[in-house]
Amino acid sequence: MIRSKSLRKFGSMVLASCLVFFQFACQNELQAQDNPDDNPPTTKSIKMALILDTSGSMDGLIDQAKAQLWNVVNELARAKCDGVRPTMQIAVYQYGNDGLPASEGYIQMVQSLTSDLDEISKSLFALSTNGGSEFCGQAIQSSLNQLDWNESPEDYKVIFIAGNEGFNQGSVDYKFVCGIAKEKGIIVNTIHCGDFQAGINGYWKDGADLTGGKYLSINQNSKTEYIPSPYDQQISNLNDSLNTTYIQYGANGFYGFSNMSSQDDNASGYGLGNKVSRSVSKSTAAYDNSGWDLVDAKKAKDFKLKEVENSTLPKNMQSMTLVEKEKYVAAQSAKRTIIKNDIATLDEKRRKFLAAKNAENASKNQLGGALISTVREQAQNLNFSFSES
Repeated sequence: MIRSKSLRKFGSMVLASCLVFFQFACQNELQAQDNPDDNPPTTKSIKMALILDTSGSMDGLIDQAKAQLWNVVNELARAKCDGVRPTMQIAVYQYGNDGLPASEGYIQMVQSLTSDLDEISKSLFALSTNGGSEFCGQAIQSSLNQLDWNESPEDYKVIFIAGNEGFNQGSVDYKFVCGIAKEKGIIVNTIHCGDFQAGINGYWKDGADLTGGKYLSINQNSKTEYIPSPYDQQISNLNDSLNTTYIQYGANGFYGFSNMSSQDDNASGYGLGNKVSRSVSKSTAAYDNSGWDLVDAKKAKDFKLKEVENSTLPKNMQSMTLVEKEKYVAAQSAKRTIIKNDIATLDEKRRKFLAAKNAENASKNQLGGALISTVREQAQNLNFSFSES
């Protein structure tokens, strides 16, 4: 009898413990649902290396790269995977330039993988042509060895190499390095500057096929054409207003702001249409300057404004109290959000206008069009989608 009572008491205790555990587990599950940020979806990445031939005959190719960068960036900025924007990094290489060291195969990493879009623009505008000897296999090998490629098979890792000489030139076997790229999950797309069949005869298609990449041919001497829209000047004016919301800080503050302005000027040098494309890029999440701008830096939870050296701030902030500084940054952030939203709204109208004009056909046989069409096709195979806003 006593044993029976003890067993019943023990059973009641176990049942009560299970109920408590179940209640605790359910509560945690509900909290996880109420706080999705506690379990954020995994962020995928896009890593792209542009390897550009800068030999003497490639002025047109480099010109297209400078003029069409922001159209490519805007396409990448529209990418999503499982509803989340991927991180984006771009590297730039040049090869085939006699001004580069022969010991390096006339190859140079101009910009390592970075999400700093102004640095990418700066690296492209620093390119000039000269010479030379074009070794595609060695150029690809350099990018495989020097860049920080991750090993995730779900990320979009891609190399675009463009040029006009035989793909098989040089001492490094392109078949060998393309095999290594495939093992690393890196797609190699080849862009022959010239006749399509000549590129096939020059092994450009074979290089792409080895990694499941795409072979394309373009007319590198074709000039970039911009179709004007009724919204261009408004977007350009909004970009000028957007620049007033940046608050430089730290050791890189002056350089960062100055470089942003310089890349605005570089884009404008190719006409209003190119400045508009850059302005749209600057309104997206892909354009982040947290290393020198307080508005972007404040988005990080661990950023502390009180730790910023006062002497590195703009003069109008140096006499402010911490509370006043916080309010000023918040006001600039709110102003920037409004401007970015206005640019996005106008850009949506602009893209519909250009679509009706069939503007994409103007760049189909150029570097930018080749990059955009290929990125869309390949990234979608990895479950990336491209929204229209």
